[in-house]
Formats: sequence, C-alpha cells, structure tokens
Amino acid sequence: MKSYTVDQIRTMFLEFFRSKDHRILPSASLIPHGDPTLLLTVAGMVPFKRYFLGLEKPVAPRIATSQKCIRTGDIDSVGKTDRHATFFEMLGNFSFGDYFKKEVIPWAWEFVVEHLQLPPERLWVSIYLDDDEAFEIWHKDVGLPAERIVRLGKEDNFWETGSGPCGPCSEIYLDRGPEFGCGQPDCRPGCDCERFLEFWNLVFIQFHQEGDEYIPLEAKSIDTGMGLERVAALLQGKNSIFEVDNIRPIVDAVGELAGVAYGASPQSDMSLRVIVDHLRAVTFLVADGVLPSNEGRGYVLRRLLRRAVRHARLLHIEGPFVEQVVDWVVDQMKGAYPELVERQEYVKNVIRLEEERFGATLEQGLRLLQELVDKAKSSGQDQIAGEDVFQLYDTFGFPLDLTREILAQDGLQVDEAGFRRAMEAQRERARKSRTAHGYLDSSLEAYKELAGVVTTEFVGYDCLAADAKIMGILVDGHSVDSAKEGDQVALILDRTPFYAESGGQVGDQGSIETATGVVRITDVQKPVEGLVSHLGVVEKGYVAAASPAKAVVAVDQRLETARHHTATHLLHKALKDVLGDHVNQAGSYVGPKRLRFDFTHFQALSGEELKRIEEEVNRQILRNLPVAPTITDLESAKARGAVALFGEKYGDEVRVVQVGDYSLELCGGTHVRATGEIGLFKILSEGSVAAGVRRIEAVAGSEALAHIHGQEQVLRELQGKLQAKVEQLPEQVERLLEANRALEKELAELKRQSLLGSLDELLASAEQVGTASLVVAQVQAEDHEELRQLGDRIRDRLDPVVILLGAESGGKVLFLSMVSKSLTKAGVHAGDVVKKAAQICGGGGGGRPDMAQAGGRLPEKLAEALEEGRRHLRELLEGIAS
Repeated sequence: MKSYTVDQIRTMFLEFFRSKDHRILPSASLIPHGDPTLLLTVAGMVPFKRYFLGLEKPVAPRIATSQKCIRTGDIDSVGKTDRHATFFEMLGNFSFGDYFKKEVIPWAWEFVVEHLQLPPERLWVSIYLDDDEAFEIWHKDVGLPAERIVRLGKEDNFWETGSGPCGPCSEIYLDRGPEFGCGQPDCRPGCDCERFLEFWNLVFIQFHQEGDEYIPLEAKSIDTGMGLERVAALLQGKNSIFEVDNIRPIVDAVGELAGVAYGASPQSDMSLRVIVDHLRAVTFLVADGVLPSNEGRGYVLRRLLRRAVRHARLLHIEGPFVEQVVDWVVDQMKGAYPELVERQEYVKNVIRLEEERFGATLEQGLRLLQELVDKAKSSGQDQIAGEDVFQLYDTFGFPLDLTREILAQDGLQVDEAGFRRAMEAQRERARKSRTAHGYLDSSLEAYKELAGVVTTEFVGYDCLAADAKIMGILVDGHSVDSAKEGDQVALILDRTPFYAESGGQVGDQGSIETATGVVRITDVQKPVEGLVSHLGVVEKGYVAAASPAKAVVAVDQRLETARHHTATHLLHKALKDVLGDHVNQAGSYVGPKRLRFDFTHFQALSGEELKRIEEEVNRQILRNLPVAPTITDLESAKARGAVALFGEKYGDEVRVVQVGDYSLELCGGTHVRATGEIGLFKILSEGSVAAGVRRIEAVAGSEALAHIHGQEQVLRELQGKLQAKVEQLPEQVERLLEANRALEKELAELKRQSLLGSLDELLASAEQVGTASLVVAQVQAEDHEELRQLGDRIRDRLDPVVILLGAESGGKVLFLSMVSKSLTKAGVHAGDVVKKAAQICGGGGGGRPDMAQAGGRLPEKLAEALEEGRRHLRELLEGIAS
C-alpha cells in the first residue's frame, strides 16, 4: 500500500468529491450551532441535521467536509486500544435528496481503490440483512465477490435514533491479516477481534421512523463518515492511530518531557496516549469557544484536561506542562486549521488557569483519600466505600484506576460494586435531565409542515407595525384552525415587524389583532429556517387561520433594546481599545432593561480600567455617530475588517452594522439610527464567569437614568441619617466603621474572658477514667469555631483526653469531639463519637479520628445526647484501661 500523510488524505478526499460536483465546506465548530439536543459535534453530519430534517434548505444538494469531532462515550478505552480517541476528524460526503446508493457505493469503491490504493482483494463490506439493493450494487456494479459482502443485523448496520430520518448502512473494512485475528476459520466483519478494521460507513437515509413504523422517504439522502486518523494508520502501516504522522510527534515530545520512550511499557504508553488525545481535544474545544465549567460541554473540557494532568502525574511530569503540548498540537494541525494559530495564546491562557486550579483540587483530593485510608485502617476495614471513591472521581477527578493504585499501596481495595451503583445513579440523573428530543430532533414537525408552504418576511428593520395574514396557528405543538380566549398560541404570519430572538437579543413583544380577536405577544422565535413564530396568549375573542391581521411591536421595548444593542458594539470596541486586541466577545444578552457582555480576558478589571471603558463608550455616544447597517457577502465584510463573533454561523450574505468610524461588526440585530439616541451608558458590575472570561453588566438610555436616580436617592437617605453633605459621607462612614471595629474588639475580649471562665469549670469537671481524662459538657458557643477554640484549650491542658462538647445556637445543635493521638491509636474515633450524639438530635456529621464536628435540629435532646456520649466514652476508656 502507498503511504499518505493525514493532510494528503484529507485533501485527496475533498478534491475527489469536488470532482463529483460536491460543495466543499470548512469544518463546523465543535459547538453545534442552534442545536440544544447535542453538547458537542460528534459526527460529520451534525452541522447538517436541520437539512436532513427538512427544517432548512441546504446550501447545496451535495456537500463534502472534513469535520472535527469529539466523542467521550468510550473515554475509558482511550489509551488502552489502538483506535479509540475522543478527538478525531471525520471525512464525509452528503447528499440531500440528490444521489443515492447507485452513485455513492461505486464512488466509495473508486476512492478507496484508485485514489487511496488500498488492495481490493483485502477489502470487505457489510450491509444490512435485507438490503438487497446494496448487495446488488456492491456485487454486480462494483464487482466485489459475494463472499466478501457480509449481512449484519440492525445493531451493526442500521442507523436510527428512535424517531426521524433513518436507514440501513454499509461499512467498508480492511482485512489486516490473520495475525490480528481470533484464529477462527469463519472470522469476518462482525467478529469482535481486531482483524477486520472498519474505516468508512455509508448511511442510506431512506425511511422516516415513527415508533415501530418505517415510512419510506420520497427524497432519500446520503450521510457517510470515514475516520481520517484510522484510514491514515492503515495507509501508513501503523497499528495505532497514535502513530500516524500528525500525532506521533506529539506523543514523542510528551514522552521526552516525561523521560520515557513510547513503546517502553504498556502503562506509560497508555498515559502518553491519553495525554495527547485529550489535549488535542482540549486545544480544539477552547479554540472553538468552550470554557471550563461544572456542567455541559464545559464539564467535558474540564474532565479531559484533568484526566490528562493526572496521567502526566503518573509519568512524573510535575508542574504546568499543558501549554507546551498546546504548542505542539497547533504546530501539527495549523495547516488544516489556521484559526488555531490566531487563537493559540488565548487557548494557552485559558488552559493555564484551569491547570493551576486543578493543581489545588488534586491536592485536596489526595488529602481526602488519605483521610479515607486512615479511617479504614483505624476501623479495621479492608476497602473504601464506593460512594467515597465516586466522590473522588466526580468532585476531584480521580479515575478509578488511580484510586485503586493508591489504595493498593496501603493494602486496601475499592468497593467497586458501590462505585458502579453511584456511577449509574449519576448517569440516570443525567439521562433524565437531557432533552427528550434525541439525536435528530423531530419535535418541530408542525413547524416543518408549515415551512414547506410558508415563508415569513421580516420587515421590522424599517417599521414597527405591518399588515399581515395568519398562515398558521399552533396550540400545544399542533396545528389548529382557530384559537379562543385564554389559549397559549404560536402564530405564523406571512410578514412581520417582530424581531425573533437571535444573536443574544431578546424577541420583541407587542400584539397581533384581527377582526375577531387580540393576541398579546410575549416572545418571538425562529423554530425553523424561514419561519417566525409569535408566542403569546389570546386576550380577547378568537383568532382563525387565513385571517388578515395587524402586527404591532411594543415601541418602547424595541427602542430600549436597540439602545442596549448598539451600546454592546461600542462596549466591545472600547474593551479592545483599553485592554487589548485579545478581547473577544464570548456571549451576550441584550434586552430592554439591561445588557450583559461576556468577553475574553484573564484578570479582573481595575476601577481605573472600568472608568476608562465607560468614559470611552459615552464619548462615542456624545459624538452622535451614524449607525448604518448594510448587506454584503461574507468575504467582502471580512475584507473591510468587520468583527465576526467566533462560533457564530454565517451564510454567504451577511448584515454589517457600522457605527461611524468607530465600530464595524456582523450583526442581524436592531439598532438606533445614531449613537446619540442611546443617551447614557453606565456599567453596573464586572466579574468572572469562567476561566479567562469576564462579564460586564450595564444599562443604557432610560434604564441608565433610572439607575442614577436610584443611586441619588440612596445618597439622600444617607445624608439624612448621618446629617452630612455628600462630600462628607466617606469621612462619616469611616468614623462609624472605626467605632464598630472598637466594639467588635471589646466584644471579642469579653468572649475570651467568658471562654477562659468556661475553661476553668470544664477542667474542674473532667472525669478520670484510667489514665485518661473525659470532658463531656454543654457550653455556650455561637458556632463550631468557638467550640474548636475551647476544645483546643482543653486538649492543651489535659493529655490524654477525650472531649465531647455540645452547644445550642440559633435553634440548632452543635457538637465537637476531640481525641488525643494516643487514644485514637487505641480505637477511640472522634467521628464516631459526634455521629452517635448528633443522631439523637436528628442530625449527623463526622470527621477525622482526632477531631470531628456535627450538627442536629432537636436542641431539646441535647442533654440526652451528651449523656449517651458520656456513657459510651466511659465504656471505651474503661475497656482500654483494663
């Protein structure tokens, strides 16, 4: 076989399908655009889901791409096998009602045999059990021997998601040779061994699934996917995807960093593979706008990064190292993805902060694990509870195998059954919280039917009221002919002045009136391409389909929203001017009451910086710059320097909003005619929302004026209370604070004196049991900190000692137990002591053998709990003494 690089294979594939009249599109973002059913782009077809569903018109009937993808379903297999990865590229060609099996099967064979030059005698295919059409094409048209066409069942060769488009598949395999096989004479595709490697899947979308019914589609489609790294490994004669030309250099570089050669041992090889795979994924995720968080795609990013860091620790790579790997990844991938170079420093900044944060978390996890080990040893247990191990996994990012390894050093095991139960419980919670729409969302069926016959013309840039016709009415997701007073409805018009929620700007509100009724509109959305859905309630009479209507936008709300939207453009530019060009928009909300603007920056803004930004925005408002939207093509807009929002999906034709000589952005929102109409801009707050992302909240127009009036009212009230002029308020407040500090100091001294008085009484009340002292008492304390101070003083004066203190505070019970080290070795455990006492008071708690605290909600049982604790401890100490 001839060897080709990854870049060569990618180019060959795209050029081959260009020759078959396919439009070549760049890879879409890893963040699925406008798709709430998926966290990440998991396949080449994801950017085209709405085309397959008929919700949008394809930009071309034939498309081919090399799509970057991320899948974490098999994350535990990454590093262990030769072919599993979380990040990969998928080559795909797609037909939307154009060609079908008769064309795509021979094309696939042509590309594989004539262009990739894979040996035809080693190629096999699988088809769905009863797909005789595919068999005939493979056998008669292509000439593949019948014995190398394997029929497989639904699980292997039928693509479906429970509802929506579906169909049979045909997969292409390469026979790697008997040395990779199971040794069985009938080994063939479908066997679980490694001999036959599937590298291209052709999906024939020919049915629409409704429950158990499969309805043939009039317009049949094609969706194929070829794993780029997998086919590169075959062509380059490599056993593993980690050895192909654009991944192996990164593996070797990480190995050099760790002082270990790839191939030295299975354990180190697995860690090297995990590090490289996960950091390839992390680099692309951050470059596409994903940020670390505890939920959604941000959690996927955080989990991948932390797994990579943990495996680096196993290879004894100490300290920050991820930035170096990012540089190596960018160097290998920049040819196909030049945007990585543009965002390289940003990616490194985000990852550096997250790596530093995890360093602290990792140390916390190790301390918790050590506490669990100590507790198990002191109580004679030989394993750690599965729930505790899962907490290490879920909260601190410890994989099960790492916890096993650490515990083995102390002769302990993991309660793996308990761990699996906790894991499954979390998965079940996740399943219930996911949307029920599935892989291909069919919940928009009613809108889809309307989209075939109706297009809503938006006229709202030029007017706020328009005559229209009601083309459709939806109630509870179903089309109806009419809706009566009180019904929640969605109205589809042939033309509308209402702006539908998009680009961070909220939808308009207003009313739609007919001769028979009035509908109050509270929200406006774009459910499918070409349709605008007006959501609201019938307030009066009834409305019927096909009726003439008057659509009227709430003017004040629209104008206030426009003021805030234009202000975000000014703010974006001011942030770049004051902080630097690294600032980019990372999200926004624009409404009539306020604006929220998220942007990339890596430290808190100083008061002086915020002042400069606010002053700059207001300076541009006072210049009364004209705001001029124009329509142009995407390339022309970029050539003019228009700012595009990263990760946003743009068509060939775009709307550019120019604000005088100051700002130029791609934007479909509504704006004022000149900046002077904004009136006033005021920043309310600035803070962090994620690693490397800051947020400014601000108000403009009448909302800014209302904010200032509110602040003035506060000042007037303070003036009245403090009997001072505005300029004297800081001095007056400082005097009050100083007096308060003096009172707090005096109160602390009184508490200390009271504590010392309690200490003497407690020491005098100590019981002697054998050689140990026992102190059990109810004391006065407001919180656990005061209990700890008292316990520390008792333990300093008495040794060995066992202490159990209880206090009532705010209608609740507080407990503290302390045990001298010599007594913990003898089996007295502070955590067990407070737990027993707290249970009597309807609470719980625990802690280390030498110190633990707990709480309860039944203060009336405090005396009983302490007496029970005294009895229990006396028995323990008497047993030790004897």
